[in-house]
Amino acid sequence: MLSYRHAFHAGNHADVLKHLLLIQLSRYLGQKDKPFWIIDTHAGAGLYALDSDYATKLKEFESGIGRLWARKDLPAALAEYVALVRALNPDGKLRFYPGSPWLALQTLRPQDRLRLFELHSSDSRILQENFSTHAKRVTITAANGFDALKALLPPPPRRALVLIDPSYETSDDYPHVIAALKDGLARFATGTYAVWYPQLSRPEARQLPEKLKRLPLKSWLNVSLTVHAPSPDGIGMHGSGMFIINPPWTLHKTLAETMPYLVQALGQDAGAGFMLEHETP
Repeated sequence: MLSYRHAFHAGNHADVLKHLLLIQLSRYLGQKDKPFWIIDTHAGAGLYALDSDYATKLKEFESGIGRLWARKDLPAALAEYVALVRALNPDGKLRFYPGSPWLALQTLRPQDRLRLFELHSSDSRILQENFSTHAKRVTITAANGFDALKALLPPPPRRALVLIDPSYETSDDYPHVIAALKDGLARFATGTYAVWYPQLSRPEARQLPEKLKRLPLKSWLNVSLTVHAPSPDGIGMHGSGMFIINPPWTLHKTLAETMPYLVQALGQDAGAGFMLEHETP
């Protein structure tokens, strides 16, 4: 089923959390001279126009990046994220939003590489167009990212961040995430893996973080941002989370300082809040 288009949701609260983490993880890997890869299993189109028919239909960016756009009191990690979004909007008006591939590319050094996978035919074509001038550092494949990981791990530099961000449009995505991680960890146990997941009422979504914790892990971090209480009818996403395998030791402190601000800025009712937990060797 390939009807999902991230353009409907670009810049929403889930993107804020996901992209905040992506930047922090990439910056940490870049502290060592040795090259690394970023592998994005579900890359989408890479860049989004917020005045497009897709984005304006739901206007989810207004309750996400839109609430941070004019703030002058952003914590350092959020300020870096917003600055990268501003780079796409030099006139100061929020018209464009970067997807994970564009943000990842901005954090890479000349020796690092970006591997992108997108199965949706339209988004894959747009992704190719958006990154056509970066062929030396960016490789784009129209394929299922879950399957592609098997051929890529371990990557040649033995250092990588693997971003796993499916749509969870079908219930099959949940077991696919677990299977991909089991196989990936068997091939590349020292890699950093970042799994985005939605907060939904459906059992598969509620059970996923606990299933991730039961994988053979040396260290992990789990952070979630809830922006409003679940709806009485159980429909819709009320928040999202990121589960990080082999996280940087600095990440917990950064998030402990940043997440209360995000709740205050993006929270929509008394049900808003965050959760931050981790396990280290």
